[in-house]
Amino acid sequence: MPLTRKAYRAAILHSIADPAEVGIEASYEYFADGLLVIENGQISAVGHAGDLLPTLPADIDITHYQDALITPGLIDTHIHLPQTGMVGAYGEQLLDWLNTYTFPCESQFADKAHAEEVADIFIKELLRNGTTTALVFGSVHPQSVNAFFEAAEKLDLRMIAGKVMMDRNAPDYLTDTADSGYQQSKTLIERWHGKGRLHYAVTPRFAPTSTPEQLALAGQLLGEYPDLYLQTHISENKQEIEWVKALFPERNGYLDVYDHYKLLGERSVFAHGVHLCDEECARLAETGSAVAFCPTSNLFLGSGLFNLPMAEKHKLNVGLGTDVGGGTSFSLLQTLNEAYKVMQLQGARLSPFKSLYLATLGGARALRLEDKIGTLQPGTEADFLVLDYNATPLLSYRLKQAKDIAETLFVLMTLGDDRTVLQTYAAGNLVHQRQ
Repeated sequence: MPLTRKAYRAAILHSIADPAEVGIEASYEYFADGLLVIENGQISAVGHAGDLLPTLPADIDITHYQDALITPGLIDTHIHLPQTGMVGAYGEQLLDWLNTYTFPCESQFADKAHAEEVADIFIKELLRNGTTTALVFGSVHPQSVNAFFEAAEKLDLRMIAGKVMMDRNAPDYLTDTADSGYQQSKTLIERWHGKGRLHYAVTPRFAPTSTPEQLALAGQLLGEYPDLYLQTHISENKQEIEWVKALFPERNGYLDVYDHYKLLGERSVFAHGVHLCDEECARLAETGSAVAFCPTSNLFLGSGLFNLPMAEKHKLNVGLGTDVGGGTSFSLLQTLNEAYKVMQLQGARLSPFKSLYLATLGGARALRLEDKIGTLQPGTEADFLVLDYNATPLLSYRLKQAKDIAETLFVLMTLGDDRTVLQTYAAGNLVHQRQ
């Protein structure tokens, strides 16, 4: 294959560390007139245009953007493919919402044609919103995961997904068994895990919908294959936590259920964690597990406010999740808008650079993919976005008042949405162009 080399010139910003650990100033790199050089789907250089241009061949193809910012592709660490058709469902908290809206919607994924149609819509929405990597729940049906991976593979996306395992406390039309959940997951792992840029996640929905037998087999799968992911929910809703206590009285709390069945580990991501205590945060951090912070969903379902400062105190890896359909937007910019408010309600501040970190490098670290995605460091995969400062009249006017990159970034996260994303690139290929 001939060497393909391209360059992109604009303002460039990316996280290089967690502001909570190194301070804000040391956490990012910003080039007001920057150049990003891509070779064969990877980043080969990033820096000031004035420094890099003299080092490049005269005939290199350079795309120059005016009034735009290049950032790494955004990373969504918790989202549900089969809930795309029920975003914005009215009036319930978690457990009633599952029974009223979610389970009937997910039942449609027994039909492969339906699964393929929704997978196409879902991936287009991710890319339109600048999300280049997501950790995705399928439905209980293997065809939901096959449809998603088939669509992601065509675009060479770095994606992680898994079939929901759910053998109790759900409608009969939507349950598997401990054995069938294990066997179906195994078949999907053999087909997809490690294929191209795809990974598999063992996906028990949450402790109440899996028997002890099923949770034990989920743990067994993690032991049988290297580098598998584990995704599930934890401590989202107080009623849910009480239910877990009643179902598992022998265990010392919600996290201990997962711990007992060997589900904690370096590629385990637990969604929500709104009501975790200090001891649970410490145990998650000790095992290298991560939490997906889903502010839009937590507010929409009335679940509560995630305590990010407590997670930071324990050096617990935290990514950002839209949690569509509990969350009401595919946009991680909009999700950060809500995250800021969640912190404000707790008397805490969320700097725009911490927000950038959560949506990029923080998510990559939560997924143990920071050597591949989440920054624009040379050697990483060329997943990046072009954000348009003139996407809307209000955004254009407001950004003209911005004094520095911190203010610009904060305004993008407050007023920005899918319209702000001019282009999305994955592995160096243009996968979304705003119309």
